[in-house]
Order: sequence, then C-alpha cells, then structure tokens
Amino acid sequence: MALDRTDLATVLTTTRTNAILGWVVIGLVVATAVANLAVGDPMWAGFALAVACLLALPPLVLRSRWVTIPWEVALFSALPLFIHSLVVNPLIGQLTAYFAVAAIALVVAVELHLFTPVQMSVGFAVVFVVVATLAAAGFWAIARWSSDVVLGTTLVTDPARPPLEQERGLMVEFVFSALAGLLAGGLFEFYVRRKLRPGERLPARARK
Repeated sequence: MALDRTDLATVLTTTRTNAILGWVVIGLVVATAVANLAVGDPMWAGFALAVACLLALPPLVLRSRWVTIPWEVALFSALPLFIHSLVVNPLIGQLTAYFAVAAIALVVAVELHLFTPVQMSVGFAVVFVVVATLAAAGFWAIARWSSDVVLGTTLVTDPARPPLEQERGLMVEFVFSALAGLLAGGLFEFYVRRKLRPGERLPARARK
C-alpha cells in the first residue's frame, strides 16, 4: 500500500523498537480486557478489546508486524483503560471514559487518513476528535435516558434529584468530554508538529 507524506501520514512508523513497544501496549490492553471481564465489567472489557483491534489494524492491513502507529500514541489511547481498571472512584471512572473516547477518536482519525480516501490535516483531526468525543457523550446520555424510560432505571432522570441538578450533571459531562477532546487533540497536534520530523519514521518506500 502506497503511503503519502501529508500531515497525518507522518505518524506511521516502521522502526522495530517502536513496533515492539506498540505490541506490548496491545498485549496490555488485551490483558485489561480479560481482567475487566473477570471482574464482571463486560462493557469495559469490550471497549478494551475494540481498542486492541484498532491498534493492531495498521500491521494487519499492511501485512507487516513492524508497521505500527507510534507507541506513544498507542499508550495514550490505552492509559484511560488502565486507570479505569485500577481506580474505583466513580468520578475518575467517568472522566477516564471520556478520555478513552477522545484517544480512540485520535487513532480512528489517523487510520482513516492512512487507509481510506479520506484526507485530514492535523487541524481537522483535532476538530474531529473534539466533535467525536462530544458526540459519544451525547449518545451515552441518550442511551442512559432511554434506559430510564424503558427499563425504569435512574441513570439520568432520578426522581430523588431536582430537575435542575439533573440538567447540571449532564452539562458537566458535556464540558468534561469537550475538555477531554481538546486535550487529546492538542497533545496530538503538539506531538506531530513538535516531535516528529516529516519522513523521519516513515517506511522507506514512502520517502521516495
């Protein structure tokens, strides 16, 4: 597969050290999925497995175990999963969920750019991450509200809480999700523009 040297394509790497570290991260994510399943948390187990599949997509598509996204980006996408598995505080667990979605949006943006006709600049990728994270927060809010209506749960519409407090809780979630997306996008923009030199870590055929 031919690769170009436009903005986001510079994050694909073929160094063996990077690939080894990337596969270590993937292995840890799979272990996290198994651990979450063992403790009765199938939702996060499935989410972790989806993350592992996304991270393994580049080497599978290019049929080379040495071609991976930067291990730093892979680790960033996996960190929220690790933190969620280790911390039991509900607020921290909720925050890690938004950071996890933001990190996955980054990986999706990179891989869409590399493996589909979609072409993104770094700036557009940052916007994509923020919008995708907000969309995920909105979808999650609708899913919980639907559960309250259909199943009688109290995830959003809790009769014991004043309506204003319920609305405030939702708005706080949206603010946190937007901040998570901005932080993830900002870190990625800094990483690509400040830490990577164009062509430095590209496959040899892409530098020709």
